Amino acid sequence: MSEPTASAPVRPAAVLILAAGEGKRMRSATPKVLHTLCGRTMLGHVVAAARELAPERLVVVVGHGREQVSAMLAETDAAALPVVQEVQHGTGHAVRIAMEAIAAQGAIDGTVLVTYGDTPLLTAATLDALVTVHQETGNAVTVLTANVPDPTGYGRIVRRDGAVERIVEQRDASPQQAAIREVNSGVYAFDAKLLAQGLSRLTTANAQGEEYLTDVLGILAGDGHRVGALTVADHHEILGANDRAQLAQLRRIFNARLTGHWMREGVTIVDPDTTWIDVQVALEPDVVLLPNTQLCGATRIAVGAEVGPNCTLTDTVVGSGARVTNATTEGAVIGEAATVGPYTYLRPGTRLGRKAKAGGFVEMKNAQVGDGSKVPHLSYVGDATIGEGCNIGAGTITANFDGVRKHHTRIGDHVFVGTDTVLIAPVQVADGAFVAAGSAITQCVPAGSLAVARGRQRNVEGWVERTRPDTKAARAAQAAQEAHAAAQSAEAGEPAQREADDA
Repeated sequence: MSEPTASAPVRPAAVLILAAGEGKRMRSATPKVLHTLCGRTMLGHVVAAARELAPERLVVVVGHGREQVSAMLAETDAAALPVVQEVQHGTGHAVRIAMEAIAAQGAIDGTVLVTYGDTPLLTAATLDALVTVHQETGNAVTVLTANVPDPTGYGRIVRRDGAVERIVEQRDASPQQAAIREVNSGVYAFDAKLLAQGLSRLTTANAQGEEYLTDVLGILAGDGHRVGALTVADHHEILGANDRAQLAQLRRIFNARLTGHWMREGVTIVDPDTTWIDVQVALEPDVVLLPNTQLCGATRIAVGAEVGPNCTLTDTVVGSGARVTNATTEGAVIGEAATVGPYTYLRPGTRLGRKAKAGGFVEMKNAQVGDGSKVPHLSYVGDATIGEGCNIGAGTITANFDGVRKHHTRIGDHVFVGTDTVLIAPVQVADGAFVAAGSAITQCVPAGSLAVARGRQRNVEGWVERTRPDTKAARAAQAAQEAHAAAQSAEAGEPAQREADDA
């Protein structure tokens, strides 16, 4: 393996990403390269790694599902140029189309890096090392290779006296060549001008009748040009995904890479095997992640917070020292030292202040909860603003939807809302007010007032015996009445007995 020196390489003239394949074995309407792992599509991971090299041009060859792939590129990397390969006639054909598209924009000179859209484990560091070796050794082409336990399906690296002579595809390999374990990753660094010359001489004289990019290496070697190789230390980097099982394998490897990184950064992950982290997630030291936790999207967790077990946080911000357990959150902001859970759902627009609480079986949506305020359990708070130091009793509902429009509920500071209360928006409960349990509030409550909005209780004596005779309830009521009457009779007899005793 050639070793790069400390000098910085010139940035690549172009990076070409081949992403035109159909991916039949995925059995999916989604193009293969758009299947996701750890918060990005496979192609998205490759594009992100390529961008770290700051190439002058980044070209993605698209084919099957081109509209979807091009739309993804427009959203995530608008500067990337999609080039359509109408009919897939091999990797050499794809690269030739890409080079022609680049040439149409102007002459290209320097290093051209070629990689694939379904190899998401390939790191920017490895690509950078490949470019460095290529430029420092003056190779015509430098291929990234790997020694793999099972080379089935890969092109074999055929060497002579240690130098790369050519690459033989699996279907064209002899038994001796098929036994070689050093394989082609499909990633190359080319001299741009020599690449163009080699592409112009490709033929389809092979088992598939396609233009193989690997044949360019043989052409350049035959012309006496230097063909070099860089062997990647971790063979997992070159793995691709052709079906869902292989995609799951890549997902596990990538996630292990992420959890390992964060543990080295000072995060406690109790069970890395059941903790899943997207690539955009940011964690601070002394965060604790308990088992069965998923952190998705752009979630950020501050120092000392604890999340889990059994949590899924998406695009959520968690403040320092907060505690989130058995919860699902989307687009929420959880303040410093706040507590969430268990069995809590925070929907987009929810913001909990410092030391606020969203307790068990609470759902919130577009709700602002002030510092120290508590919604302890069994409540729905939607389209509401709650001030500081409030206590919202169990079973409270903000009735925000009238069937046509959403309306807002405003609760001031240090308000007490009793259990089983419905606040029918739009309504305001001012500072320091109390709301009696069981109320249905339809009018604003002034500061310092007690609001009672419930019907007067009326007891209808004997209703069960008249309407539900011969039921367990009726018999229980009759027994209770008899016991009550006996107790009253005994109580009335006690004074008379005491008087007789005194006489």
